[in-house]
Amino acid sequence: MVKKWELIESKNRFYCDGRCLSGHDIGVFILAIVLISITSGLFFAFDCPYLTIRLSPAIPVFAAILFLCVICFIFRTACSDPGILPRGTSDEILYLERSNVTNSPHGVALPGRTIEVQMHTGHVLQLKFCSTCKVFRPPRVSHCSLCDACIANFDHHCPWVGNCVGLRNYRYFYSFLFSLSILCLYILSFNITNLVLRSQDKPSFIDAIRDTPATIVEAIICFFSIWSIGGLCGYHTYLICRSITTNEDIKHTWNSSRHGVTVKNPFSKGNGCVNCFSTLCGPLPPSFLNLRATVKADDHINRVKNEPMSTTNIEPIIQYQPEDNRRQNNNRMHSTTIHPYSDQKQNRRTPRDYI
Repeated sequence: MVKKWELIESKNRFYCDGRCLSGHDIGVFILAIVLISITSGLFFAFDCPYLTIRLSPAIPVFAAILFLCVICFIFRTACSDPGILPRGTSDEILYLERSNVTNSPHGVALPGRTIEVQMHTGHVLQLKFCSTCKVFRPPRVSHCSLCDACIANFDHHCPWVGNCVGLRNYRYFYSFLFSLSILCLYILSFNITNLVLRSQDKPSFIDAIRDTPATIVEAIICFFSIWSIGGLCGYHTYLICRSITTNEDIKHTWNSSRHGVTVKNPFSKGNGCVNCFSTLCGPLPPSFLNLRATVKADDHINRVKNEPMSTTNIEPIIQYQPEDNRRQNNNRMHSTTIHPYSDQKQNRRTPRDYI
């Protein structure tokens, strides 16, 4: 038996029989885990014993809870499917190529084509064709060159977690930033408290530093980290309140003027608190890939010819596609039976917004 994750064309790494995945390069992610663990370990070894006696035994307990939250959230972000969209099947690619020949009298190449769709809110959005994944990208979807996949609600590719941040792991990424900011601030505060208390029992402040040199190392690491981590957490809080992604903010996708018309964000609820609740506490959509599905050994490889196409004689395209990908996915913008170029009116379900 062949599992679907074994046939996925991307640079992601898959673990535990497709239950977990990560980006291609996880070196920086391992470095982040090491830095967090070493800093927290120094705090538990050199500060907590003294602070437990002088102040309260609750100090190491709360620090341990924060540390576990940080580790859990960073692993959940790094090992979760960020919202990878399946690539176009051979039938879909063949149909799009034929439609492009028929409906593009000026000979516009398929990768340069765009289509317009109208959302249930009345907004008209342009969908661009992804030449790698062979699909018209739904709203808020962007192709990550590092993962070689189209990601729903693509925010950015974060090297510190070794994965893309998108629709299905953004809340865990934000929770990681928030908990790590609290942990850094917590350790820095008690580093200062530890040195102040020790200086009261020593002749000078320098003697207190010599008594616990690891505290200075922790304080320096946390001091410089809190500015970048806290600032990044604040920036993403701002983005969540506006219901936009980092990618959209950089490109000024929404609330910008185009040809004299202001393009408003159709995914915003109009209220910052409602946007925060929707992003962080709303229902988490299922994976688009169904990675652990079994593909039949006899027909999981579908050979199609990969030859240039002409207007008179359209030859099939050759690619290797899992046969299981032929099933219609109601989370996809187009299926093998409903296509964007069809002129006839079709009663179909309005696709769910990517929020």
